[in-house]
Amino acid sequence: RYEPTWGSLDARPLPAWFDEAKFGVFIHWGVFSVPSFGSEWFWWYWQKEKREPYVKFMEANYPPGFSYEDFGPLFTAEFFDPNQWADILKASGAKYVVLTSKHHEGFTLWGSKYSWNWNAVDVGPKRDLVAELAASVRNRTDLHFGLYHSLFEWFNPLFLEDATNVFKTRKFPTSKSLPELYEIVTKYQPEIIWSDGNGNAPDTYWNSTGFLAWLYNDSPVRDTVVTNDRWGVGSMCTHGGFFTCSDRYNPGHLLPHKWENCMTIDRRSWGYRRDAQLSDYLTIEDLVKQLVETVSCGGNLLMNIGPTHDGRVAVIFEERLRQMGAWLEVNGEAIYGTKPWRAQNDSVTPEVWYTFSPKEGTVNAVFLNWPVSGILELGEPEAKLGETQVKLAGYKELLKWVALGEKGLIIALPQLTPKQLPCQWGWTLQLTAVK
Repeated sequence: RYEPTWGSLDARPLPAWFDEAKFGVFIHWGVFSVPSFGSEWFWWYWQKEKREPYVKFMEANYPPGFSYEDFGPLFTAEFFDPNQWADILKASGAKYVVLTSKHHEGFTLWGSKYSWNWNAVDVGPKRDLVAELAASVRNRTDLHFGLYHSLFEWFNPLFLEDATNVFKTRKFPTSKSLPELYEIVTKYQPEIIWSDGNGNAPDTYWNSTGFLAWLYNDSPVRDTVVTNDRWGVGSMCTHGGFFTCSDRYNPGHLLPHKWENCMTIDRRSWGYRRDAQLSDYLTIEDLVKQLVETVSCGGNLLMNIGPTHDGRVAVIFEERLRQMGAWLEVNGEAIYGTKPWRAQNDSVTPEVWYTFSPKEGTVNAVFLNWPVSGILELGEPEAKLGETQVKLAGYKELLKWVALGEKGLIIALPQLTPKQLPCQWGWTLQLTAVK
């Protein structure tokens, strides 16, 4: 059994499914999807920081005295079709999904008995959005279902009172945050608890180790659940299951501990923005590059979309997800279930990243630029004459190659028209019998 200490909890082995999955989809959805302006931090930027664009937006579009709470009934979700969402998630090639069950605004997407009249069953959709998505994901896909949960809430009076007392009192975690965590685990049995928002309070205030000990010892998901590292000041990149370290974390080198790069297709916001421009969205080339770099350095990619207040996955997000799925259909063997190789990227040709498939004993070299010459030079692999074979994923015939001294090889790529290419946006060479 695990003790409620970091020493004991950090010794728990991470369930193997998470490292094998490599790719997940993050969904930021809540009352902030109603103004869908600027950022999911809308309430904070408007009311607390009083940032000019937010103040002006409200003055121009809403009557005087309109409060953030008034957005609640406008979060309607009338087009939310959990089956359609599940089908898009499946088509993306993702192996897990993480939904924001509650963001820093405190609004819960389930009918929490600890969030009276500020939840999706009492206000707005009048539906248990967490239950509906969980059911569809589990019935229609093989994705693991996870939940994001914010520890703190910007404007909750109990939290503000505890903060004023320099967290010497613990009214908020005992009456709100912790009961909610126990509630979502017991009710929805998520396989990921993605914690966030420590409110500048230590993990002792949140009793994070106490909750995690219960989660790992006695909860219904004790054997399969994975957690992140956001459990109080100082825990990030140090304690918990996998490390996130910071948003959009992509170190570009191998890390000794399992980590995740959580990033978002809209580079300016996690929640949906009606005012987003096309140039604000990462291209599929950008996303494939992020995935390949992340996986080769031992990480998972958690790619975020922000649905609309009425429950739609905007077509730009759907397109990116389906493109990723099409790419993984061809190149998935270089991603799923792989381990980092001895070199993460190539020493001679830029934009070439390596992974290793332990079952097949294959080294995968994913190259993001197709060379004009049709010749690709790799500086890292050590080939053996008569033994090494080079294959292009999605192409039948073996490729010709010559060794470059002790280390490295030159590969002749097939001469293909754009239509004959197995995929776009990056290609995988599978090398067998290399050192």
